[in-house]
Amino acid sequence: MMKSLVSIMRTWLVFMAVSAVCGAQATPSPASLSATSASSTPASTGPGSSSVVSSVASSSGAASTTPSPAPPVEETTKPAVATPQFGRRTTRYRIEAGDTFDILFELSPEFNQTAVAVQPDGFVTLRSVGEVKVSGETVPELTETVRQAYSKFLNNPMVSIVLKEFEKPYVVVDGQVAKPGKYDMHGNLTVTQAIAVAGGFQSSAKHSQVVLFRRVDDQWTEAKLIDVKKMEKNRDLSEDLTLHSGDMLFVPKNAFSKIDKLIPNMSMGSFVPVAP
Repeated sequence: MMKSLVSIMRTWLVFMAVSAVCGAQATPSPASLSATSASSTPASTGPGSSSVVSSVASSSGAASTTPSPAPPVEETTKPAVATPQFGRRTTRYRIEAGDTFDILFELSPEFNQTAVAVQPDGFVTLRSVGEVKVSGETVPELTETVRQAYSKFLNNPMVSIVLKEFEKPYVVVDGQVAKPGKYDMHGNLTVTQAIAVAGGFQSSAKHSQVVLFRRVDDQWTEAKLIDVKKMEKNRDLSEDLTLHSGDMLFVPKNAFSKIDKLIPNMSMGSFVPVAP
């Protein structure tokens, strides 16, 4: 009796142990449940995720189909060429061939030179320096050129330039005047005064179209018509311009003076009918 009871108890204990083991294997742990749910859940579940994917796809498609705007084209404008106006010419004298000048050193008088002549090619010979080109320079520019030449062996030399012989201011009057030629200017000289100095108009002169030529710079020469006849008739000299050195006045012929004084008889037959 006791043996049968013990065997029953043993059988029941074995059954309970096996049941416990099977239950532990069948029940998943919380960590495994979370991992399993995360791996098994699809990426595009839910309406929110599908809208995000569709919006990204549409934006990428729009970006790929829409052409990029062309870079702005820079407008290139040509710089305006400044045309020199009549009367705007520098009046500073420029050194020319044949001019002579003195060079004076305030602190180094042993380098002084007198009557330095400008050669036909525009060069001068400086003591202890050699040949230097000076033609076309104004007096301040010439002073700086000499100072730079002597700065090679003098410390900040103080130089003065004194012109001795140079081209005097002049004006040229040509055309239908009594004495055409080149005239020196002593002080201010106007158009009508220059014509008077040249002996006045000839009878063949066209007073209303006197031409004034003025060299503005190395590339430009301006021409201006002056109606001297109108000025004298109206007694108004407001347009009587003051001349600059180098100006040229030209007085043309009038229309009647262009007709030859002597006409051959052969040519007259074509104009005068012959009496029968």
